[in-house]
Amino acid sequence: MKLISIVGARPNFMKIAPFIHSINEYNKLITQNSEFIIHKLVHTGQHYDDRMSKAFFEELNIPAADINLGIGSGTHAEQVGNTMIAFEKVLIKEKPDWIIVVGDVNATLACSVTAKKLHIKVCHIEAGLRSGDEKMPEEINRLVTDRLSDLLLTPDKFSIENLKKEGTPDNKIEFVGNIMIDTLEANKDKSSKLKISNIIYSNLLIGNSYKIRDASLDFNNHHNPNLPPLGGLEGGDYALMTMHRPSNVDTKEVLVPLFSFLTDEVAKDMPLLWAIHPRSQKMLKEFGLWGKAMQTENLILLHPLGYHEMLRLNMDAKIMLTDSGGLQEECCVLGTPCLTLRWNTERPITLRKHGGASVLVGNNVEKIRKEYLDTINFQRSPLRPELWDGKTAVRCLQSILNYNN
Repeated sequence: MKLISIVGARPNFMKIAPFIHSINEYNKLITQNSEFIIHKLVHTGQHYDDRMSKAFFEELNIPAADINLGIGSGTHAEQVGNTMIAFEKVLIKEKPDWIIVVGDVNATLACSVTAKKLHIKVCHIEAGLRSGDEKMPEEINRLVTDRLSDLLLTPDKFSIENLKKEGTPDNKIEFVGNIMIDTLEANKDKSSKLKISNIIYSNLLIGNSYKIRDASLDFNNHHNPNLPPLGGLEGGDYALMTMHRPSNVDTKEVLVPLFSFLTDEVAKDMPLLWAIHPRSQKMLKEFGLWGKAMQTENLILLHPLGYHEMLRLNMDAKIMLTDSGGLQEECCVLGTPCLTLRWNTERPITLRKHGGASVLVGNNVEKIRKEYLDTINFQRSPLRPELWDGKTAVRCLQSILNYNN
């Protein structure tokens, strides 16, 4: 059997890593009655920056992609169209039995459509997620991919119900659990050994100095391993943040009040570690906020972090503020109280009303402030939904091997 897996952007890497490892383990245990699996990894190159791509391959022990399409940036139409053109050539040459797509990036949609036009079976890992918001490009990608896929591997009961409501036949749906949690379980011990101060020193945006807990620290010397720990950060007395969605950062009317809340209120309460996405950095500069960001006491601006580094910070954070879907899931399992900076989520199982750690706050500062003041007093309350047990990748592979429709 020949499989081709697709990755296009950073969220895919955490999902494909355990699947590749499960194939390798299967092939090691091959018997006379089993079929060897030939596997190739295609990277479309939607994320082309080393900090956003290469480092994740190395950290998660993902082998180098067999084929890199080098698509790069562009509009949604450009990325999808260029990916389809390039991927069609790969499929014609390789003639796989299956393609495996994960998540909801543009590569997921483009490769699914291309494969089906060539009558190649498609398996979608993380199928059935729905936000109900078709203004999100990811929602369009999910809808089209799930409609075309031959095998839909779902992470939770909500996603199963979504697919059934859309008329998906039961024999196409397999409940396998959340493959992201496989990666978390495989890496949490390694992450727990990292020192928070070292993460900050090695990822701080160069040329800045901050005051933390009234102690001036020279971050221009952050490569010095003998520098002391950063105040109380090793004990978890900090907020952690990521924010990159256009709905939060692309308009001045939204970003300015959000930024003011972060600098004037959150950073007054505790150090705020912000792993800042290139898009957010660009818009802060465009709207004249970058100078204040650089100088605000207790606001620590970091480069986009590696998987182990972000996981380590999430393990101890007092509160998470994020618009990332994957971090909602990690907060759920780790128990990190989370404010989700969105009005909807395709991962309702992570919400407090369903036993999770997250609450939807959108980008309205009054709502964010109310929930923030409530949430900073919360204790960690981990939740592990059904089949979020670190063994999802094995179930994914077995579902493909057992497929007989």
